[in-house]
Amino acid sequence: MNNHDFGIVGLGVMGRNLLLNIADHGFSVVGMARDPKKASTLLSESEDHMQVSATTDPASFVRQLKSPRAIMLLVPAGKPVDETIESLLPHLEKGDIIVDGGNSYFTDTDRRFIELQAKGIHFFGMGVSGGENGARFGPSMMPGGDKKAYERLRPIFEAIAAKVNGEPCVTYLGNGSAGNYVKMIHNGIEYGIMQLIAETYDLMRKVLGIKDSLIQETFSSWNNTNLKSFLIEITGKVLNKFDGDTDVRLINVISDVARAKGTGKWTSQNAMDLQVPVPTIDAAVNIRDLSKYKDQRRQASSKLIWESTAHFTDDQTEILNTLHDALYFSIINTYAQGMAQLQVASEHYDYGLNLEDISRIWRGGCIIRSVSLEDFRQAYIRDPRLPNLLLDDKIGSDLSDKQKSARSTIKLAVDAGVAVPAFMSALSYFDAYRSAELPTNLIQAQRDYFGAHLYERTDSTGTYHSIWD
Repeated sequence: MNNHDFGIVGLGVMGRNLLLNIADHGFSVVGMARDPKKASTLLSESEDHMQVSATTDPASFVRQLKSPRAIMLLVPAGKPVDETIESLLPHLEKGDIIVDGGNSYFTDTDRRFIELQAKGIHFFGMGVSGGENGARFGPSMMPGGDKKAYERLRPIFEAIAAKVNGEPCVTYLGNGSAGNYVKMIHNGIEYGIMQLIAETYDLMRKVLGIKDSLIQETFSSWNNTNLKSFLIEITGKVLNKFDGDTDVRLINVISDVARAKGTGKWTSQNAMDLQVPVPTIDAAVNIRDLSKYKDQRRQASSKLIWESTAHFTDDQTEILNTLHDALYFSIINTYAQGMAQLQVASEHYDYGLNLEDISRIWRGGCIIRSVSLEDFRQAYIRDPRLPNLLLDDKIGSDLSDKQKSARSTIKLAVDAGVAVPAFMSALSYFDAYRSAELPTNLIQAQRDYFGAHLYERTDSTGTYHSIWD
């Protein structure tokens, strides 16, 4: 009793894997679950670890932890988090630490941070990315909360995190809900990249008529280029999986009705609150929503007809290279949108985020890890207050060189009548961002016409109203 280094509440697959990861690195751990079967499963999976125990009783769980106690919650976001905290509080003491490792909405984390601070309990919201395998063998972790209290957690988190060039993919990120907020943006970027990859796959099969085997080979080969990333890697693996029942590629029998847990939507909603444009993330959220209208889409497919006028070169290698560069161009634009949102949010919420640190810890373990993140890290080293990655000379020059491929790809999709909203939004974002003048002067004039909302002039200071009629 009173000798375990760390405790986890919630022994689903993620909780068990993370707990076993901690035990692998020499720390003694205790897990708690309401379901006795889950506690038993942990003990059976940890037979080789003498320093692992499990319980279903909150009092026993807390008694087994050394002080100050460090406890992570891996339970569903929302009410279950509050209920779990309430069950632990009677047994905790001032100075103890609770870490919420789920995808909680950042405002909920702020509320819990303040409530527990009044009781002398340190509260952390920590994003954990990497899925089940990452939890077991090395995730990327994004903690935010009290900086001094983080020292109690740091040795454990740095030991179990994914490593890139020996550097752990975890660091203290900032005040309050900074950790949960960064994870929310991570997931928003993830939505955008996944949609772009799906649109690329769609163009390959519907417009270019490429066989399944070559599509799979293409994605696998792209993982050896500047597109190298976890999501490109698993796309090649997913496309190579055959269904045991039908003996066809499994992808061809999977429903196109997409699910979502809400983090992409939260990113879009919060971006609108902060007035930060993230159009590619918005497009990805919208398409998941549209996918749910399956019956209507079936009806529309027979009524809203477009005869393809697409023309493309017979040189398959050339067109795949164009598609490759268009995908790269659009993915970098998606990262740029998410990182710009982080920059604005850091100031707005007083997080004190360091985007170089975020780029560094995203290089390994997490779902959006890619070779490009090292480029982003270097960009933020060059200019820590860089407002947008597109303004970095190296990244901006690279995208300028590849914009032709994005334009060609979108033209092809438009002529073929194939939806590519993520590609289109990425290019539109790029074009709007590089526009010294936008047509929004007309919008200002219209607003003043019908609502006397005033406008500013380019040739003088102040605000003005005109009598338009």
